[in-house]
Amino acid sequence: MSDKAKKIFLALTIIVPFLIYCVVYYTPMLRNAPYKLKEFESIEFKWGEGNNLENSYNSATGDYQYVNAKDSIIRTNVKLRKDDILYLHSKANELGFWNFPDLMANSGTDLKTSTVPRYVMKFNYKKKSKEVVFLADYNGNQKLKGLAMQMKTLLTQSINEAEERYGKQLPSKN
Repeated sequence: MSDKAKKIFLALTIIVPFLIYCVVYYTPMLRNAPYKLKEFESIEFKWGEGNNLENSYNSATGDYQYVNAKDSIIRTNVKLRKDDILYLHSKANELGFWNFPDLMANSGTDLKTSTVPRYVMKFNYKKKSKEVVFLADYNGNQKLKGLAMQMKTLLTQSINEAEERYGKQLPSKN
C-alpha cells in the first residue's frame, strides 16, 4: 500500500468517525443549552440584611438603589453594556451558576427572622430564569460558597464600574 493510500485509509477509519461522533454527540447539547445568551433578558440582583433587601439592581430598567455609608438610600439609573452582560453570562456559565441550589442557607435557618446578609441573584431568559438566594453565613459546601461569593462580587463590580462610567459621562453643572 502506498503512503497516500495509508493516509486516506487512516482518515476514513479514525478521523472521520471521530468527527461524526463529535457532531452527533455535542450538537443536541449545545442546541438544548438551558440558558442561552441570545435568549437573555435581564439580571436582577438584590442584597441586604435579612428580609430587608434595600439594595437592588435591575439590568432591564437600569434601576439601581443602594444604601450609602450615611444610611441614605441612593436611587440612580445605571445601564450595563452588552460586553458587561456577555462577561457576566459567561462567568455565570463558567462558575456553574445554573447548577447552584436555589437556596444556599444552613439547615434550620428561619429565613423570615434571619438577620444575616442575604444576596438574591437572578438571571432572566425568555423561557426560564435562574434565581439563587445566598446567605452569607452558609457553611455547607465551601467550594460552592466560594463560587457564590465570586458571582456576587462579579455582579457588584460590574454594576459599580458601570455607575462610574455613567457618572463620568454626565455633563458638569457649571
